[in-house]
Amino acid sequence: MTDKLRVYVPPHPLIQNWLTMAREASTPPVLFRTAMTELGRWLTYEAIREWIPTQQVSVQTPLAPAQGTIVRSDIPIAIAPILRAGLALLPGMQEVLPAATIYHLGMVRNETTLEASCYLNTLPAEFPPDLHLLISEPMLATGGTLDQTLELLMDRGLTSDRLRIVSIVAAPPALQKLNDRHPGLVIYSATIDEGIDDRGFIIPGLGDAGDRSFGTD
Repeated sequence: MTDKLRVYVPPHPLIQNWLTMAREASTPPVLFRTAMTELGRWLTYEAIREWIPTQQVSVQTPLAPAQGTIVRSDIPIAIAPILRAGLALLPGMQEVLPAATIYHLGMVRNETTLEASCYLNTLPAEFPPDLHLLISEPMLATGGTLDQTLELLMDRGLTSDRLRIVSIVAAPPALQKLNDRHPGLVIYSATIDEGIDDRGFIIPGLGDAGDRSFGTD
């Protein structure tokens, strides 16, 4: 299984509720942002369930000793939102992982060629060997933006087992490309849609997540 792309669509009713709110064209930006925050929260919760490093400890309750589990503080955890739309998921992700380091990657897609290029990169030259990183990328349409992002990360020492992708809507062309280019990658998405149109937009999708989050055209 480790040499194949894995995509998880959690059957949580809150995820489906907020996805439906985000899909509705008449949802105003303020409520759309709330939906994105909530989706970021619940998808991150699902993504780290069996992935975040933990350790067993002993604690003293008011009545007796007890065994417990805590998140390991010596293993660094980071979140990398892909701008702009990835920022919309970040507040919810940070509520689940408040101590996570935040890196930023600004990627813009040429609407004619559908190729992505990077205009902002705050990644370090090299990551710690044990860093765990979540990537916030709401829309996986062609897969080009995420493919370039993964190349930047892996050039800095990250491997697929220390990465998780948090997405809202994924389309088959992106998943096929990522499976071919980055086997072993794990994606958590609220849904997998039918496909993309000739402009590279996911159908039925939810429109432009960046514009809808920030009230721009």
